[in-house]
Amino acid sequence: MEDIIKAIIMGVVEGLTEFLPVSSTGHLILTGELLNFTGDRAKTFEVVIQLGAVLAVLVLYRQRFVKLLNFNLKKGSGLNAMHVALAMLPASVLAVVLHGVIKKYLFGPTTVLVGLVLGGILMIVADRSKRKIVAEELDDITYKQAFIIGCFQILSLWPGFSRSGSTISGGMLVGTSQKAAAEFTFIVSVPIMAGASTVDLIGSREFLTMADLPLFLIGLISAFVVGMIAVVTFINMMKKLRLSYFAYYRFALAALFFFIIL
Repeated sequence: MEDIIKAIIMGVVEGLTEFLPVSSTGHLILTGELLNFTGDRAKTFEVVIQLGAVLAVLVLYRQRFVKLLNFNLKKGSGLNAMHVALAMLPASVLAVVLHGVIKKYLFGPTTVLVGLVLGGILMIVADRSKRKIVAEELDDITYKQAFIIGCFQILSLWPGFSRSGSTISGGMLVGTSQKAAAEFTFIVSVPIMAGASTVDLIGSREFLTMADLPLFLIGLISAFVVGMIAVVTFINMMKKLRLSYFAYYRFALAALFFFIIL
C-alpha cells in the first residue's frame, strides 16, 4: 500500500510539472528523496510515468499531430514537421552523445538545485527582454525561430533547468509570444520524450518486472490524467501570468529543498 501511495504521488508530480517551466525531473528527484523512493527501480518508474505525460499531450493536440504527418513544408503552411525536426535536432544530438555522462553525474539533488536557480534567472531575463513579438500564434513560428528554440532546449539536458522553461524562454527571446512558445514546447516535447523514454526503458529492462506492473500503471495513469489538466490550465495561465512568476517559485523551491535535503 505504501508503494501505491508513492506511485500516485510521483505520478501527480510528473503530470503537474512536466509541462510547467519548473523542471519535472527536478521535482521527481527531490520528491523521490523525500519519499525515500530512489534507486534503479525508482528511475525506471520515472521513465514509465513520463510516457503518461506524453500521452496527455498526444490526446490534447491530436489534430496538430495529424497535420504534422502530412509533411506539408510549403512556406506559409503553418507549423509543420520541419519546425519540429529543427527544434529537436540540437538537444537530440547532444543527448545521444552525452547520455551516459548526464545520467551518471547530473542526476542528483545538488545539480537539480543549481538548475532550478539558473533556469529561473534565464526565465526572468526572457520575461523582461524588450523583444518585438513577430510570432503571436503557433503557426507564425519560422524555421529559424524553431532551430534557435531547439538550441535553448540543450539547457534542459541539465536536470532542474526544465525543458519547457528553456524552450519558452528561448522562444520569447527570439520573438514568439509566451503562449505560442508554450504550445510549441508541448508539441516538440512529445517525440523527444518518447524517444528518450524508449532508450531509457531498453537500458532499464532488467528492472521491469510483472510484479511491478500494477505500480507502474498506477503512476502512468496518474501522470496522464493530471498532465491533461495541467496542460490546459497552463495554456490559460500563459495568457495572464508572466514567466517571472514561475522563476520565483523555482527560487523558493530551491531554497526549501536546500534546507530539507542538503
